[in-house]
Amino acid sequence: MNMIQGKFRAALLMGAVASVLAFAAGAKAQAPSASNNTWPYATTGKSPVLAVVGDIACQPGATEVGEASKETCTTPSTSKGAYTSASLYQSQEATATQIENMKPDAVALLGDLQYQVGLYSDFENSFDLTYGAFKFLERPSPGNHEFYDEHSATGVAGYGYFSYFNGFLIDTTNDANEGKPLTTTITDPCPPSLATACNYPGLTTPTPQPTPRADGQAGHFESQTGVADGWYSYNLGSWHLISLNVECSTQPGGCSDTGSWFGAELEWLKKDLEENHSSCTAAYWHQPTFSAADSLAPEGTAAQAFWQLLYKHKADLVLNGHDHLYARYKPLDPSGNPDSERGIREFIVGTGGETLDAVALSTTGDAGAQFNAANLEAYTGDYWGVMALRLDPNGYKWDFESAPLASPTVALNGPTSPAAVAGVYSDKGFGFCHNSPDRDRHDHDDDHDHDH
Repeated sequence: MNMIQGKFRAALLMGAVASVLAFAAGAKAQAPSASNNTWPYATTGKSPVLAVVGDIACQPGATEVGEASKETCTTPSTSKGAYTSASLYQSQEATATQIENMKPDAVALLGDLQYQVGLYSDFENSFDLTYGAFKFLERPSPGNHEFYDEHSATGVAGYGYFSYFNGFLIDTTNDANEGKPLTTTITDPCPPSLATACNYPGLTTPTPQPTPRADGQAGHFESQTGVADGWYSYNLGSWHLISLNVECSTQPGGCSDTGSWFGAELEWLKKDLEENHSSCTAAYWHQPTFSAADSLAPEGTAAQAFWQLLYKHKADLVLNGHDHLYARYKPLDPSGNPDSERGIREFIVGTGGETLDAVALSTTGDAGAQFNAANLEAYTGDYWGVMALRLDPNGYKWDFESAPLASPTVALNGPTSPAAVAGVYSDKGFGFCHNSPDRDRHDHDDDHDHDH
């Protein structure tokens, strides 16, 4: 293993200084009144609120070779989206502000948390500047940008992601390197044979990354083999929540149900669901099986196996990112057919700050048979935002609100439903869990509850 140097060491120092300053500012702002300490430490005893969002933090620093300039933090987004004058630092700051105002009990992160390839130093210099404020509340799942080659940058196979959330190993030898992070230079996770699945071939020199600790906030990581699990479950109120890792293309056995890595995850999920006795269940991962952007990834196809297990065990919600838009579907069966009795409702909330995508209502892309626009109930590709999901004992209430940024008169992506009013988009409603005593009323939208 190589010891950390250069840019990474500087990033650590900058992060430490920022943390000290932030602590000092926070300490100064504290007042003696107990009312100022109700969140995030105190619990209300009411139904918990889960903040839901993915596709968040821009790449800090210079543009990589072959990368579109709109993908860096300080360049205004000029090609897509409603906020054409805003930098991507501003958009992720706006969604972080939404979370702070929401004061949730936990934050479900839906992958692609840090662009372009999830280097640890990039997490420290972008994601951590905004979403680091809620780190101990965050329950992450990874995306392709944490694992694969992207935009002509060589991927790091989850090392930066796991190091950020789980912590990393340090040198404990009694020499000049004692106390410094241990690092590993990762072999390109996307060799030529997998370049298509990985999206882009690696063209840059791999950057040494910290060696993650085995267990922590992001799940399990095998430091000896470099193979990450990254799936786990937890309970919140009366709900059972499951965070899954669908970045299977470069794992042993690929995205096959019988492959050694993905097959092991499916076995774990089956056992977790069999042992689950909660009245309501939700699962989340990055690439959706039903894409509102008409863009189906191999991982989205593989995730149909998740759907089959979740449907069998009467799960209620699936939460995804990857499409940089907001979408809500009717309750569906694993084949994408409407099912008001046992169907699972899919939400896509890929609106955390990265450049936005258009919603597709007719297929010209690669979603094929899984293109499912007919079952979309609400959608927009014109607004960043966060969804608040209130987890009631026998049901749920969702509330997606656009981020507090100035909006233009005319949105650029379109279409949007329900219609925005005065540049503000809102989608609200409620549903009942499959095991709810009120289930005979069926999941449905509260049409009078839409704020539009």
